[in-house]
Order: sequence, then C-alpha cells, then structure tokens
Amino acid sequence: MVQAIFFDFNGVIIDDEPIQMQAYKEVLRDHGIDLREADYYSALGLDDKGFVRHAFQRAEKQLSDDVLRSVLEEKGVRHRTLIEELPLFPGVVTFLKATARHYPLGIVSMATLDEIEYALKRARLLPLFSVVVNTDDVNACKPAPDCYRAGLDKLNEKRRATRQLPLLPSECLAIEDSPPGIESGRGAGMRTLGVTNTVTEAELRAAGAEVVTASLADWTVDSVRHVFD
Repeated sequence: MVQAIFFDFNGVIIDDEPIQMQAYKEVLRDHGIDLREADYYSALGLDDKGFVRHAFQRAEKQLSDDVLRSVLEEKGVRHRTLIEELPLFPGVVTFLKATARHYPLGIVSMATLDEIEYALKRARLLPLFSVVVNTDDVNACKPAPDCYRAGLDKLNEKRRATRQLPLLPSECLAIEDSPPGIESGRGAGMRTLGVTNTVTEAELRAAGAEVVTASLADWTVDSVRHVFD
C-alpha cells in the first residue's frame, strides 16, 4: 500500500526540458560547444555539473572548476530569463493538491535547490512537499538509487520526530518521466509510475516502469489507491 509519493521535478511537474536545453545551448555556444537535441536528451538523469562535464568531454574541451562554476551560474540566469509563465504540466497542480491531503509528498530531483524552490514558490506549491532532495544532497546521479533513498531517509526522520513509524521503500511511489529516473526509483525499492512527458511509453517500460500514463491529469487519489494498493 502506497503511503508516500515522490515526484521528479523537471519533466514531471514543470514542462521545462526544452527551456533547460535552450539555456544550455546559449551558454555552451559561448564556449564553442554546439549542443544538439539528441545530446541533451541522451543525458537525462545527470545533474547540472555532470551534464556540463559531459558536454565539454564530448566536445574534447578542457573544463576548469572556474569555467564550470561560470557555466552553471549563467545557465541558471538564462533559465529564469526564458521562463515567463511557469510551464506547469496540465493537471499537475490539481493532482498535487489532491494527493497532498492524503499522502506526504516529496521532490527528488537532480536540479539545484534554488531552481526547484524558485518554481515551486512562484506556483505556491512548496508547502505541499514534506521533503525536497536536490543535486547537493547526493553524490551519485540517477539512475543510481541514492536520491530516492535520501528522500525516504528525510521523510522517515520527520516521521520519527512526530512519533510515526518509518515507511518502507515498497510503501512509496516514485513518479518519473525518464528511464534513469525510473531505474533510480526501482533501485531504491519503490513502486514506479512513468509519465510520457519526455520519452515514449516503450522507453519507460523498458526501464522497468510498473505503470505508464500519458498525463497526471488523468490521475486522482482513488486512481493511486486502485492501481498501487
């Protein structure tokens, strides 16, 4: 029986993968690197540092710590500049508000905390989440299970503080849009729901997604209970 739900951020709550890619394109172009769409989507699951290192390595260019820091800072600025209205996925706000009344919710993302909080505060959704895991909380990116384990550890710490029993991984649902994310949730022992916002159903199922849906707009609390309990 599902007792908690963890959400990926980019590609599940906010539809900003194209915006992320455009921000990276602009910043990397300044360093003589041409970022193609296939290059971007082949690196899903990496955090920002890993993505930039991968891009420079692919282009056979040297990357110093100072340049890495500069690229990440500039990418963050351009990302915010490109976001005029928050591109939240259809139905996701309704689903988040409904599930938050019945389950503790968490964010498990390889994005930075600033980026996550910026969007969630603008959308007035941050209070819905009991825990937030970001790129600084773990050393290994998805598909490693570390981030989902960290999310459950954070949640159980809060539960113990309020004299609630800790949850098992099998009592948690991970909602993801990418194969590395699905593999990460599965590796942590969680149930998985794949959303075809970024890749195909076949790709999510090949990664081991237990259930795949076209949109969270089609889901309710009763749906979660019926499918995963």
